[in-house]
Amino acid sequence: MSAPEPPATGPESRDPRFSTAAVVAQPDDRVVPRKRVFSWALWDWATQPFNTVLLTFVWVPSFLVSPFFLDPAVAELGVVDGATIDCDTPANTVTEYCRALGVLDANLGWGIMAAGILIALLAPVLGQRADATGRKKFMLGIFTGLLIACQLAMAFVTGIPSFFWFGVAMIAFGSIVGEIAGANYNALLVSVSTPRTVGRVSGLGWGFGYLGGIIALAIVVGLILGGVLDGTQALTFQLIAAGATVWTLVFAIPIFLNVPEPPPASGAKRVNFFRGYIELFRSIARLWREHRPTFWFLLASAVYRDGLAAVFTFGSVIAARVFGFGFTDLVIFGIALNLVAGVSTIFAGRLDDRFGPKPVILVALGGIIACCLTVFLGAATGQALFWVVGIVLALFVGPAQAASRSFLARVIPAGQEGEIFGLYATTGRAASWLAPLLWGTFIAAAAHQTLYGILAIALVLAIGFVLLALVKAPPRAANP
Repeated sequence: MSAPEPPATGPESRDPRFSTAAVVAQPDDRVVPRKRVFSWALWDWATQPFNTVLLTFVWVPSFLVSPFFLDPAVAELGVVDGATIDCDTPANTVTEYCRALGVLDANLGWGIMAAGILIALLAPVLGQRADATGRKKFMLGIFTGLLIACQLAMAFVTGIPSFFWFGVAMIAFGSIVGEIAGANYNALLVSVSTPRTVGRVSGLGWGFGYLGGIIALAIVVGLILGGVLDGTQALTFQLIAAGATVWTLVFAIPIFLNVPEPPPASGAKRVNFFRGYIELFRSIARLWREHRPTFWFLLASAVYRDGLAAVFTFGSVIAARVFGFGFTDLVIFGIALNLVAGVSTIFAGRLDDRFGPKPVILVALGGIIACCLTVFLGAATGQALFWVVGIVLALFVGPAQAASRSFLARVIPAGQEGEIFGLYATTGRAASWLAPLLWGTFIAAAAHQTLYGILAIALVLAIGFVLLALVKAPPRAANP
């Protein structure tokens, strides 16, 4: 994949969007106001409750795939002598109760897979339209609003089996609109950074997200310890979803007030939605001819970012089901992981600017793969192992995400930020039908033992590591 690019021969070779110089969209000496940078980064903070509180650490693992949504007769089988049996022991994994919980885990995977397919179909075309019209902020506003509406709808999911698929649908829909909003958010990165600061600004955004997750989870813990919330009641999770809705609504405002809209792409065609797919395929063909590293990076990231998404989606499910983490355990675990990830991501942004994004991503992926295998092989050790490995894994996840965004920002043809970041959404978490499909398949093949889903995540990440190793790294701007 790192073969030299052929010389340009067609009219696209004279299009400034596809020249090497055009990739550097902003001058190195341009001063970006701090207010603009922090307003941009605050969007990551604003949308973090969906990813951290609802999807990863609280709503999904402690509510959506919990006994709340089992048939009452099956749920009763999980209570022996007044205590709920643990599905983290080999003797219990084959019981009807634990197998039913495993079915919920697998069904969650199928729902996320469907969301990934829809993102793959929608994100790049919507990004292309945002480029052509110069309305990235408008599209960001539309899909941020839909994310807020989705979180509000989750507040109405009651803890009865008939609401399970509605809950899965809301998580899937939130993933779809959040990813499309994120594509437009990423496209605004060029408005708040220069070639010499893109790594640290990207890292700042991810860091803000993780730190926002810490605050959100700490609020949940405080309400639990204060007796305001009870993790055994469905109403608790409805209130948490409502709180996430308000959080996103309030903190998303600054980006719309303080970050400027990049100009429309030069020469981009304004076409209807379905015609957009024709333009999309033409853009992919131009990338193949004129910006081969960008093309290959999008393909490589399709695999490893799928694995990263699976870490977030299913990591806490593994903690709860395999290692017996309770509601409070998961929240405290989430706070610790977000703290470590936030600090490491901000620091890794400077490593990105110094050494380039590719080494940062490869080291991070290698570390995450090692963590996955350690958890699988040492599962019998208990919670202590998962705590230690989880902290180590948190050191790598954020830097891999932030460096991926800066890698792409360095190789995007100028004026195509929305479209290419739409493709980025498609080829990363958008293509996450692969990891959820393998997750569900591995669990089903292992008699619905959730532990085996870890191998699916490790496999996807390993393939992505190899593919990325073959991608030509982007040039680095000289450091001052």
